[in-house]
Amino acid sequence: MASLTTLRAVTHRLTTTPVNQLPQIAAFLATALGDCADVLSAPQSQNGARSESDASLQVHKLKTRLTGLLQDRSVEGRWTAVILVKATIEAGRWEILRGCEAWVRGLLSILGKPDPTSTRKLCIITLTRIFHLTYQYPTLVREITTPSLPGFITACLNAVSVKPSSEPTRVLKPNSTLLETVLHALTELIARHPTVLRPFSAQIHSLLVTIIGTTDQSFSEGVTRLAHRLFISLHNCAPKNTHGEEWKAALRSTISSAHRAADHTFRAVVEQWESTDSSLRQVARPHDYSLQAGDYESDPLGLPRWQGVHTGANRLTNLLRLLSGFVSTRTAATVNIPLGSILDLTSRLASVAVPREGNDAVESTVQLNPQIGRDERESLWSELPRIHVACLELFMTVTESLETGVVPVAHNILEQSLWIFEAESFNKDVRTALYDLLCRLLPLIGRSMTKQHISSLTPLIKGCCHDLLPVDVDSKSAQNQHSEQKGKSKSKQGTLNADAFLNTDVKKAQQLRDLASIQGLHTAASRLITILLVWLPAEHVAPALRAEIDRTVILTQNKEAMMASVLNPVPVVKGRRANPSIMPFLAREYSAELEVEGLLRPRMPVLLGAPEKNMSIIDAEEDEEDEVTAPKYEAARPATETLDRFLLASHNQVAVEAQVAQDLVNAHSKRTYPGDAMETEKARPSAVSDGEMSKKMRLESTNTPTLFEQTFPTPAASSIVATDQGAAATVPVTLSEASATPATAPSVSRPSAPSVLNSSVSVPASVATRVESTRPQVGASAADDDEDSGDELPTLNIEPDTDDEEEEDVDMEG
Repeated sequence: MASLTTLRAVTHRLTTTPVNQLPQIAAFLATALGDCADVLSAPQSQNGARSESDASLQVHKLKTRLTGLLQDRSVEGRWTAVILVKATIEAGRWEILRGCEAWVRGLLSILGKPDPTSTRKLCIITLTRIFHLTYQYPTLVREITTPSLPGFITACLNAVSVKPSSEPTRVLKPNSTLLETVLHALTELIARHPTVLRPFSAQIHSLLVTIIGTTDQSFSEGVTRLAHRLFISLHNCAPKNTHGEEWKAALRSTISSAHRAADHTFRAVVEQWESTDSSLRQVARPHDYSLQAGDYESDPLGLPRWQGVHTGANRLTNLLRLLSGFVSTRTAATVNIPLGSILDLTSRLASVAVPREGNDAVESTVQLNPQIGRDERESLWSELPRIHVACLELFMTVTESLETGVVPVAHNILEQSLWIFEAESFNKDVRTALYDLLCRLLPLIGRSMTKQHISSLTPLIKGCCHDLLPVDVDSKSAQNQHSEQKGKSKSKQGTLNADAFLNTDVKKAQQLRDLASIQGLHTAASRLITILLVWLPAEHVAPALRAEIDRTVILTQNKEAMMASVLNPVPVVKGRRANPSIMPFLAREYSAELEVEGLLRPRMPVLLGAPEKNMSIIDAEEDEEDEVTAPKYEAARPATETLDRFLLASHNQVAVEAQVAQDLVNAHSKRTYPGDAMETEKARPSAVSDGEMSKKMRLESTNTPTLFEQTFPTPAASSIVATDQGAAATVPVTLSEASATPATAPSVSRPSAPSVLNSSVSVPASVATRVESTRPQVGASAADDDEDSGDELPTLNIEPDTDDEEEEDVDMEG
């Protein structure tokens, strides 16, 4: 309902507002139409019975008013109509598109009128949008796009160029303001409607060649980039099953044109390069050195002629960017990228480098052509960094497009890049492009690099650290001024610039401009130093180089790089002390960061939901550990320590279950009876012979039934004593003795020594009888107690169960 009200308000404003005032509210009306999308896009059959007539009436009023404005005589009316037509079509989609034939004809008629540039530019944008939206509806393509598209292409070409009547080519108009808009529209349409654009491919090619082969900066960077994309997309207009061949032929022509431009631009040096391709090998061509450097003949790509070293450098950079477009732009068919030919070209361009300053033996690096003057050579030296930056950008595009497919040629790319850095590391743009390239290349080949490869990267890594370190410009300038003043005589003190000491604001502004100019370099170097720490093998990095990297990271407070240094430490080498870690610096600078907190204090998650059936086993394990460490009995742990018990169970559950199973086996091997008790009294101390302790039998009393007691119920006042015949003798225990036994936590008694776990002590039945007779009985007289107390037990010889153990003499006293 709100959308219908808004649409009613829009139609009312369009009808009542004077035409010359419509441009002032055009933006508001377009926004309001976007809010009416549900009404404009809804089929009439889905509207409510009551509001159906009202909504249809408002939509019909809007269409009628826009059609009238497209044919209005005033410029303001047509300008407003173009904007509102685009907004209405985007809001209504199919419901509005199926009836927009009249609007398309009105927009095409505006392109042929001498309207302002803004109106025609909006017409091109609106028509392109209409053709784009109708692509998903074959019926609308057949009814609207196919009949209208040829007229639209012709109108666009006429807006930016002039076609001679006798030639199929076109001549570009100078300073055309619609050129970028037309190129963008053709680039969008050529991939969707290549058959319709096929008759215009030759005319479009002639325009693009003029833009690509320009020798001056008459076209903006955006226009040049669009021209490259459209030139590469022309292979879509080729006949069926020939798209790949057309694309390959255009790429080969581009490479040949680049080699031809290098032949004339690099004539000041004698090149040592030789192509691996026999068809592209450098052939000795006659040069007229009396003329200026340039190409005065036809070009393989059809580019216009040029002259001058600066013009030749522009031609080379444009062609290298065009090659980057060939690699990165999608194609209509599967193609094979000739990486060998591309790297052959870049190898030639990278082999010509700027000679080092102060190098007298220039011939050792670059062999000069004696027939070329000094001025042309110096012009070439000044243009080489720009050409090499284009080469590095081409490497970067190849790496981004092919990703892992570039691994076979990655080391070749890295080698050529290091040639450029070695000769032109003084150039800021060269360093920036090289840092960006390594950020994409090292993740692919960094782990496989050897110590020799990393040593070749040492100058580059040091340069990266130097670019990251802050430079105190004030102190540096003060030192320079002090040194200059010290070397000058007193008579020359008046030649100093006094304004340099007064205008401090001017100096600070200059420093800010300098920092802004190196912002891209600083960003690339900061990203590269993190990549170096992550992807280079730490064991192959020299200790001094790693120390310099860590120092730079600490001084620049680079959190990502510091994290990378901590997570990738240098492995310890035998015979050498370990390298210190920079973790203290990381913890001090970024103590509030979650990554640093997780690195410093890793915490394991607490597991909840412990099963209650394992609690008795946990208690048994805890009691066993207490008995091993200390022979004294301890009280059971409080029941509130459930968390500690559960953590112990979660880690030792398997071991506890295995031990319980072993106890069951040992219990059955001793031939215990169901009626026997699981509690035993403490073993009485016996005589020790030859300094050895006698074996003791441990007795425990439990208040709660253990696993064994639940399986084998036993009386409370009994204990088990093994005999030498394999039978078990039951020794009664008095109530007083049973009550005197200390109560412990529920546990299963096991010998503490490992040698006793799987062994047993056999006691003869006579000994068991004698022990039973020597115990005081309940209700016995005192006289009997006195008589029995004076008797002494004879010395018994307890034989072990196994033959391997030695015989022990045990003296038992009553």
